[in-house]
Amino acid sequence: MSTENIAISDLLVMLVEPSSTQQRIVRQRLSELGIKDSIVIENGTDALREMISQQPDLVISALYLPDMTGTELVYAMREEEMFQNTAFVLVSSETRIHYLEPIRQAGALAILPKPFTNEELRVAITATLDFLTPDPLQLANYDPESIEVLIVDDSTLSRKHVRRILSSLGMERFTEATDGTEAMALLQQRYFDLVVTDYNMPNMDGRELIDQIRRSDTQPSIPVLMVTSERNKNNLAAIQQAGVSAICDKPFEPGTIKRLIEQIL
Repeated sequence: MSTENIAISDLLVMLVEPSSTQQRIVRQRLSELGIKDSIVIENGTDALREMISQQPDLVISALYLPDMTGTELVYAMREEEMFQNTAFVLVSSETRIHYLEPIRQAGALAILPKPFTNEELRVAITATLDFLTPDPLQLANYDPESIEVLIVDDSTLSRKHVRRILSSLGMERFTEATDGTEAMALLQQRYFDLVVTDYNMPNMDGRELIDQIRRSDTQPSIPVLMVTSERNKNNLAAIQQAGVSAICDKPFEPGTIKRLIEQIL
């Protein structure tokens, strides 16, 4: 659909859920937020097929489907150009990191617990609207399209997702690195206005990268935004100590990224 002046009631939502009970619960919660109609599919294969004829604005999926997982569904979506910008929200009672981390890396806007509250769903829907129709960056000293951004993440999908979000905010100039070592080499070669980095990476992780940046003699004061799913309090404290400008959780709301960038720039 056109993304101009989109409202909650305009959203086309696809619910991929095999449980009829859970279908009723989610559809009722969506209705209470103003989304009266939704496409309900019970498995991933049919969902991918139906997306071609009715491209949804938002896909809400369970983690465990009859023919695949929600992780496999979102990765299949990201492999198709027409679905790369489709918002994705997972609903699951799963808490184990190794199951949820791939969903975060693929750019899910939210991971809702089961059961979830109306407020948790409302936040996810609001994040979808921000994703589809973001407000432009409001910066006193920069034109967004002129900002040179270095994106550092070992996950290709995660880099693409961050790039999509930043592009929607008006940024146009991006360079990518797969780890801290590669990023430091780039920082020695050219000037950047902003670094957006993950924490967990091979060779040199995000904390080590920030520490190297702050100790360097080239761009020691460059703003660094860390976008990470890291939950360990000691690691987060070490990141703060290293001199990060701001930290944003994965999955993140586009509005949060916008606010943090406006603060640190």
